[in-house]
Amino acid sequence: MQKKNSNTSAHSRVLVLVDESNVGSSVRTVGRGLDWIKLRDFLAGPNTGRELIEMVVYAGLPPAMPIWQEERDKKNKFMQWLRSNGFMVVTKDGSPAEEGRYKANVDVMMAIDALELSVEMQPDVVILVTGDTDFAYLAIKLRRRGIRVEVASVSQNLGNILRSAANEVIDLAPLFRTFEMIQEPGPARAMPPRQNQQQGRSQPQRPPNQQRPQQHQRRRPRFSPAKATRTV
Repeated sequence: MQKKNSNTSAHSRVLVLVDESNVGSSVRTVGRGLDWIKLRDFLAGPNTGRELIEMVVYAGLPPAMPIWQEERDKKNKFMQWLRSNGFMVVTKDGSPAEEGRYKANVDVMMAIDALELSVEMQPDVVILVTGDTDFAYLAIKLRRRGIRVEVASVSQNLGNILRSAANEVIDLAPLFRTFEMIQEPGPARAMPPRQNQQQGRSQPQRPPNQQRPQQHQRRRPRFSPAKATRTV
């Protein structure tokens, strides 16, 4: 089913830029795992009447340090899955932060690429998948070039500055509710106590937005794009 969009042609060329950390945080707040294939199809898939040029995912990696190596390997494996499924991936090495965390801000990379790719690829529409208000000026700069800018995020978490800078807001909340629930780890029943404790220590939190590829292929709840709404 084609989405209602009276302001663009039926075959607009679309460039999608994704702030992986931001959209991952949003989907986790509703207890769901991020289905990247569904997200892409919803924004610019065959049923939208639009032509997807590229969907570029910007992601921070754990620092290249022994303490982070296991999590870094998992994140790199997931990035490879994205690439093998047609996504363009841009990564940035993180640096250690307080309380055992790391920071890897990709905002500048994403903003520079948005301007450069808009010149090289000549899209009719740029979709910024983020709720970060720092991208408000980027939206204005793209609109000055005659490019339609849409922001895809959870509408209730979107700041007014970014909302007003874009031509249109795509509320992702209804789409997120169709994704699979995150399975919270429960106590192991058949595992000896000693092994169970070791497993609890050796399983770090999964990097943001990382889902095992087989989860995408194995089960997908049905979703009708008509349920997802846009608000101007």
